Amino acid sequence: MKKTAEELKQLANTARREILIMLNKAGSGHPGGSLSSIDILITLYFSEMKVDASNPSWSDRDRFVLSKGHCAPALYTVLAMKGFFGMEELPTLRAFGAILRGHPISYATPGVEVCTGSLGQGLSQANGIALGLNLDKKENTRVYAVVGDGECQEGMIWEAAMTASHRNLDNLCLFIDQNGLQIDGFVKDVKRVDPLVEKWKSFGWHTIEINGHSFDEILSALDEARSTKGKPTAIIANTVKGKGVSFMENKASWHGVAPNNEELERALAELAA
Repeated sequence: MKKTAEELKQLANTARREILIMLNKAGSGHPGGSLSSIDILITLYFSEMKVDASNPSWSDRDRFVLSKGHCAPALYTVLAMKGFFGMEELPTLRAFGAILRGHPISYATPGVEVCTGSLGQGLSQANGIALGLNLDKKENTRVYAVVGDGECQEGMIWEAAMTASHRNLDNLCLFIDQNGLQIDGFVKDVKRVDPLVEKWKSFGWHTIEINGHSFDEILSALDEARSTKGKPTAIIANTVKGKGVSFMENKASWHGVAPNNEELERALAELAA
């Protein structure tokens, strides 16, 4: 059953808490982008995608590719909340022998479709999956992917963008998590990627721009993507890096640093409020 926007908001708040707790336990990982993208992932898994946690390889399932693989904590949290594995696995992130690796590994973690983490590759992987589903005549099965705005500096993204539109992959929906920051600072200072809306349109994609933290806008964009025929859809989601924790928000320094015990306590108190 699809969740309402208010229900999704509550689920996302829970997910944010779990992300921070697991990163604190691991002592490493990526909070900034995990917190900026979690609202998108929660909406996909709880109100959009056809998945069956009891049968992860169900042939008619929708597929998800997290191209920005360093934000695996967000994906792992949602998969656990959805029931692909137990919540007790979350504190084992990055532990030796655990199923939750630093980046998504398909053979290690139930519910993970493909191995990702080398930035720029995920959209090509999503293209291949979408093409395969078309060849198998899976007309009601869709592919969703998330890339970062800094990741759009990779040339492979734009090769894949051309391929998707050339192949009329209308079963493909891509979110660009535009939080404006990457590991070295502001995206606009490292290598400007604007104007993203105009660029994706020029590459032949149906393009929508939204507030990536508004569940109503995410849901509306997904409805529009599903009804778009003949071309893939790109959803430019304007987000805040570290969303939900005031001292993490819009700071590149929280790209890949886990909160210590004091910082975790402060963050959880904010989220509880």
